[in-house]
Amino acid sequence: MSNPPTALRVILFDLGSTLIYSKDPWLPIFKQADQALVERLRQAGIQLDLEAFSSEFETFLDSYYAGRGVDLIEKTTFSLLSKLLEQKGFIDVPVAVVRAGLDAMYSITQKNWYLEADAIPTLHKLREAGYRLGMVSNTSDDWNVQQLVDRWGLRPFFEIIITSAGCGFRKPDKRIFQLALDHFILLPHQVAMLGDTLEADILGANQAGIYSIWITRRAQVLEEGELTIQPQAVIPALERLPDLLVELEKNGSSST
Repeated sequence: MSNPPTALRVILFDLGSTLIYSKDPWLPIFKQADQALVERLRQAGIQLDLEAFSSEFETFLDSYYAGRGVDLIEKTTFSLLSKLLEQKGFIDVPVAVVRAGLDAMYSITQKNWYLEADAIPTLHKLREAGYRLGMVSNTSDDWNVQQLVDRWGLRPFFEIIITSAGCGFRKPDKRIFQLALDHFILLPHQVAMLGDTLEADILGANQAGIYSIWITRRAQVLEEGELTIQPQAVIPALERLPDLLVELEKNGSSST
């Protein structure tokens, strides 16, 4: 732990593997999700072969995922699906049809996200302590995140929910963090970011001058060697966050 801030007023949260977690293996779920997507598109008159389309869509997504860390510009699943359908000869597919297909797909994957048991109690404690809360999440589909937020009753705790799909920039890009700072009208040293991903949450916060807190419960923790990206604080679970903030306030105040 280093350089404790003296006046933290806002805590920003990541979503996946921070407030919610996945439990079951993803591969069979992705297969079910592809089937739901194809069936919904077929209902709209877009006849697709499930096996061929699933393979092509996976290739599309793999190519996208491999490249999106380079320029940190978020391309949405909506745009990728629309492009793939166009390449297959389905031109000018209505927005509502593409959206309905994605909603059918995400209705399957959303079932594999579960709320951390200490999420709601921790958020209550932070609000009672006077902290303002925001969410900054990387995702290729804004609506999917918004639905997960509502599914688990998280929205009342957060003043703002910013997604990379919604704003166009992925963490660790400074611009997505600046949107949060602009909303709260605060300086970076008044804000902390909590997340599980060093390359996105922690690096992004560090570069933006925001206090970085790494939650390791669902994180990929290196077994050997030094971290190449250093968080300013580390906690194993959400329930430890209120105590950490009390400690930061005490240490920060005593160091001034």
